[in-house]
Amino acid sequence: MDTLIANATIVTMNEGMEVLFGGYLGVTEGKISYLSKRPPVEHPETIVDGAGMVVLPGLVNCHTHLAATALRGLVDDASNRAALETILQREAKLDNRAAKASASLGIAECLRFGVTSVSDLYYYPEATAQAVKEAGIKANLALSAYRFEDESEPFDFETDPQCRYFRQVAETWHGFDRGRIRVDGGIFAEYTSNYPLWESLSGYAAEKGLGFQLHLEQTPSEGPSCLERTGLSPAQLLDCHGLFRVGVTAAGCGYLTEEERTLLGKRRASAVALPLEAGKAGMDPVDVPACVRAGMNVALGSGGAAEAGNLDLFEAMRSIAISARRAVGDAAAFPSSAALMMATVCGARAQGRSQECGMLKTGMDADLILVDFSAPHLIPCHNVLSGLVFSAKGADVAMTMVRGKILYQSGRFPTLDLPAIVRELTEYTIPRLFPREES
Repeated sequence: MDTLIANATIVTMNEGMEVLFGGYLGVTEGKISYLSKRPPVEHPETIVDGAGMVVLPGLVNCHTHLAATALRGLVDDASNRAALETILQREAKLDNRAAKASASLGIAECLRFGVTSVSDLYYYPEATAQAVKEAGIKANLALSAYRFEDESEPFDFETDPQCRYFRQVAETWHGFDRGRIRVDGGIFAEYTSNYPLWESLSGYAAEKGLGFQLHLEQTPSEGPSCLERTGLSPAQLLDCHGLFRVGVTAAGCGYLTEEERTLLGKRRASAVALPLEAGKAGMDPVDVPACVRAGMNVALGSGGAAEAGNLDLFEAMRSIAISARRAVGDAAAFPSSAALMMATVCGARAQGRSQECGMLKTGMDADLILVDFSAPHLIPCHNVLSGLVFSAKGADVAMTMVRGKILYQSGRFPTLDLPAIVRELTEYTIPRLFPREES
């Protein structure tokens, strides 16, 4: 046994939502090899004192834009339209080097806040993959493809520059390090692309066994606009062109109709709630209970740092729980366990990783975090599940482990040179995005 976490409160998130008080969790060769209320007979190489700690599966952030972390705080008080225009202007100045520095900073933030796997839908997936490779975190990476040309214009999946780049990324990175990195197909949204792109990308994803990421019904205008243009809702239109033939993760979903939820449930699609991003933009978050009733899997995401302010999934759990309870006027309608499931079990399911992570079980990857419950705001703890959702913060994470390897512990990032990342960000990325002549 390589590592033993001893005398901790272990929230397994298994089918029975079992919690072990004063429990022991052993890790051998990157896998959970021991889980019990009793200490093991075998002597481990390393013992982690879990007294006062809560152990739970690593959180899964199912939607973000890591390479845009450098834009945090840029448009916090701007109108949604002005914010979008400003972000697009700065994104146009990114290059691979700037994107990697920005993504590396975002990954450090994720690890600090207990995220062990992330789904990223953005540009420069090659640079992000390099950052993920070095950090040791898990990731599902998708290129946010778009196509504004008229549908009558010729389109060739083999020669289209974005599609060629996507195929190159998929061939290079999908399955890297025994699946630690996965590549998904992706589009930004229905309204920024068209059917030749949808059919080609989803067809390639189906052929290669990839997932698919997109934004869907984030704003109140998307549905009516699509209906006026095509006579169909966005989900119906995309379904007609085969997009949901693969496992789709749809971010936003705040304005889905009942018909769309039913359709997406039949297609086994996953919705990703973005309560921080939606709330900050004055938009509605996804109706979690309605999506679940329709058969959808509902996971949790932060959105990008520019849109959400931070990548703290503990804050997102609290926010979605409060939003869901407010919507029905009853706290019992959305228990704390539901928010925790969204951030762990449902996130792993959306990523196609439910056999490897999302729960603490023997044989699964040792993707786990320790949360320090000795802080004043976590005392007393009458219910550990509600404490994690309504009292804990990302800053309470004491350790983050992926496949048995510690990636964050007590202020240290063993796989990342954080000062060097910050220097690269301040000396190269920020000056590139904000040239001095514009000052």
